[in-house]
Amino acid sequence: MLLAEIARTSRDITTVSSRKEKVALLARMFRRASPEEVPLVVTYLAGRLPQRRTGVGFSALSERHPPAVEAQLTVVAVDGALGRIAAVRGKGAQTERARLLGVLMSAATEEEQHFLFRLLTGELRQGALDAFAVEGLAEAVGAPPAEVRRAVMFGGSLGAVARALLEEGPSALGRFELQTGRPVLPMLAQSAKNVLEALTKLGPSVVEEKLDGIRVQVHKDAGSIKVYTRTLDDITDRLPEVVAAAVELAARQAVLDGEVIALDERGRPRPFQETSQRVGSQLDVATARTTLPVTPRFFDVLSVDGHDVVDLTVRERHEALARVVPEELRVRRLVVEDPGSAEQRAAAEEFAREVLEQGQEGVMVKALDSAYSAGRRGASWLKVKPVYTLDLVVLAAEWGHGRRTGMLSNLHLGARRPDGSFAMLGKTFKGLTDKLLVWQTEHLRGIAVAEHSWGVTVRPELVAEIAVDGLQRSTRYPAGVTLRFARVVRYRTDKTAAEADTVDDVLALRR
Repeated sequence: MLLAEIARTSRDITTVSSRKEKVALLARMFRRASPEEVPLVVTYLAGRLPQRRTGVGFSALSERHPPAVEAQLTVVAVDGALGRIAAVRGKGAQTERARLLGVLMSAATEEEQHFLFRLLTGELRQGALDAFAVEGLAEAVGAPPAEVRRAVMFGGSLGAVARALLEEGPSALGRFELQTGRPVLPMLAQSAKNVLEALTKLGPSVVEEKLDGIRVQVHKDAGSIKVYTRTLDDITDRLPEVVAAAVELAARQAVLDGEVIALDERGRPRPFQETSQRVGSQLDVATARTTLPVTPRFFDVLSVDGHDVVDLTVRERHEALARVVPEELRVRRLVVEDPGSAEQRAAAEEFAREVLEQGQEGVMVKALDSAYSAGRRGASWLKVKPVYTLDLVVLAAEWGHGRRTGMLSNLHLGARRPDGSFAMLGKTFKGLTDKLLVWQTEHLRGIAVAEHSWGVTVRPELVAEIAVDGLQRSTRYPAGVTLRFARVVRYRTDKTAAEADTVDDVLALRR
């Protein structure tokens, strides 16, 4: 299958509005793919890479290459090329990666180049596509969507299930069951503005602390322990503390869902980036364990002593969890049996305030009668966490790609320093509507002081209201921090740059 077909389908999916049309486009693509190709097709359409990271920098991606006239690149050839790029190590690696990328881009048509750029920069990510892909796959092979969804849940990979279905047909679904040692796609949550909104939507619920840590899934089978990330990477060797805790659990076999978090001497969470770096590091685990120990906290169980419990309710699963995991290794929770009770609503709000005061990220509100919908952003789990806004100044903007070609898209954002200059804090292209893209492109070109191949530098006078989930440490930016999950709320044309937030304002948010 040619990469051009995937690029075209990706474009078409964004232009059609109905779910039925999106599913039909995906079903047609799956029918045309071979079993070998379909895992790559699914991964690319969702904006992900099998290699996860390639090491290619933005400067290399911004370099222009004459496009091929005719589409000839196959998805298998692209995967091979990206694998070779990701494998480059040692002295001169950056130059060699750029050379290999140039070879790949020169073999791509203009449409394929736009697709590859967005794929490699993460701009293509379409998380919602996985749900459509399940239905498209079911339609392509004539299988019930619910059974395909369950197979993906237990198989841990839509690509693996798709390959099996294309090779064997619907009969392949029967061998995808929950197995200890094979990670399950975790259940995800939707968002609610506040605790009261979440309780109103869900009815009888449990409110749990939402830790500012790293999601983990722990599989125990007698003396064998495996620890997986949210993206199903095996990180067992990096977390001996979690392995040790799992060994002591009151069950011979279990699959547990939880978080690992680094705590300070007062028991408060250390900055998220410290936990992330500890979990992500593969070097000198013994030293890391001493200097920055982490602690597991579990909030759910999927299997215990050979019994699959994913279809049980939250209430029943927590009872099973409490029998297996000691209280000090479980997240704190508050059951709200009657959300209509003013007293219970007040208790839930107070619990959420306490969680935030203790430095955690927020709370999760879960319907007590809900099952575990692995791999889905289920409506029965709602996350509630504060969203902070900052008024920041646009310092530069990068040209967009794909549907944003010709538009200034990725914004460079800064806060005021005491001397009147601006410290860059990060970038974002999130939250921009088509209308806002047109407006900002026209406005930014009007205040540009320099044009570059990648975009424009502008006079620091346009203020944007930016929503962030918080900050994290960064050696890349001059203030020592960068924005976490930044997105544009609106432009503050009523404010001057002198009224924008200062670096001290930003650092106060971190504190």
